[in-house]
Amino acid sequence: MSNLPSEPEFEQAYKELAYTLENSSLFQKHPEYRTALTVASIPERVIQFRVVWEDDNGNVQVNRGYRVQFNSALGPYKGGLRLHPSVNLSILKFLGFEQIFKNALTGLSMGGGKGGADFDPKGKSDAEIRRFCCAFMAELHKHIGADTDVPAGDIGVGGREIGYMFGAYRKAANRFEGVLTGKGLSWGGSLIRPEATGYGLVYYVGHMLEYSGAGSYAGKRVALSGSGNVAQYAALKLIELGATVVSLSDSKGALVATGESGITVEDINAIMAIKEARQSLTTFQHAGHVKWIEGARPWLHVGKVDIALPCATQNEVSKEEAEGLLAAGCKFVAEGSNMGCTLEAIEVFENNRKEKKGEAVWYAPGKAANCGGVAVSGLEMAQNSQRLNWTQAEVDEKLKDIMKNAFFNGLNTAKTYVEAAEGELPSLVAGSNIAGFVKVAQAMHDQGDWWSKN
Repeated sequence: MSNLPSEPEFEQAYKELAYTLENSSLFQKHPEYRTALTVASIPERVIQFRVVWEDDNGNVQVNRGYRVQFNSALGPYKGGLRLHPSVNLSILKFLGFEQIFKNALTGLSMGGGKGGADFDPKGKSDAEIRRFCCAFMAELHKHIGADTDVPAGDIGVGGREIGYMFGAYRKAANRFEGVLTGKGLSWGGSLIRPEATGYGLVYYVGHMLEYSGAGSYAGKRVALSGSGNVAQYAALKLIELGATVVSLSDSKGALVATGESGITVEDINAIMAIKEARQSLTTFQHAGHVKWIEGARPWLHVGKVDIALPCATQNEVSKEEAEGLLAAGCKFVAEGSNMGCTLEAIEVFENNRKEKKGEAVWYAPGKAANCGGVAVSGLEMAQNSQRLNWTQAEVDEKLKDIMKNAFFNGLNTAKTYVEAAEGELPSLVAGSNIAGFVKVAQAMHDQGDWWSKN
């Protein structure tokens, strides 16, 4: 495709999926699915637009806005909006592509999409963020709707931004509908939505522990990266279940526990306040039980660890860091972030899984392990459609079921399509990729998006 600009993040996401499909028996059993992959790898629609807004000094500012509507075979496009200076089409296509198969694994009626802008919310006033959100939605509202495309939050888009965008949509469209998820509880939001990705990740890994015979979380040392919603709530749930959290991080560096007690609930509450104020972890007043490591990711600094959960951004575990985690005794790796591990890191984990059998590390990809966030977004859509609010216990129970089903769907699909030696743990990355892909490909075939001569 030499006529197209290089899109490294999207190409990586495509290769990771295609590689696992090629190295399974799927294409031998169903050669027609190669056609489905070719068709599914091109978005149904890409919307690009300019966003012109006014800063507090009255100056005109302009940003690039995007919405990648990737696949709607299973339902309305569903996926977050990211506000970050790194946002470009490659990153949004990678996220949208992953979202297709992640949403399929939830079992809910949701297609895949992603959007955002190269706007940096850091250092902006509340009024500037409000003006930007209104200008962004002035264009985006033409392309979304409760039965068409339902965006959510992502990096840089929390409850405040969703509120401003929803208000702008309501005024522009003259409709009150469930067009965004992550809304406030008094105007259509769902309980447990902020916690959902982190909680879901912990529930998913709980099934990995149980299936492999590793027991419960009690006494396990868990390294996390990130310090946003996903990492915060995963850490709180881990502590509740008896694990010791040994690290958190942000773009400036890593907090690593030095004592046996690990990072505490009080530490996490203080970090939540820091992040709410959009400040760096450098401002965290850490006592003697944690240390700050400037400019580092946590993986090579945490000492002995049982579980590693990357929860920050893409490509945050390299080949060297993967090897370091194995050397530190890590047995479980699951992505709370999207594409948290490089292809080389995944190869390290998968090769170890094949070589060491029952004593190996077991890796779970983000499209399965972190699907709890979008799952509860789907539950929010269902509540909006019914004009109902479910209790916290009801939503949590549904989330637990969805994560259990996502785990066993990937596990059983791997057993069907991927050869494994005696005593070898099934490949969750291959199984999850194949399970999500087959569900989407079959729906596309049924609807005439691709076809075969046979």
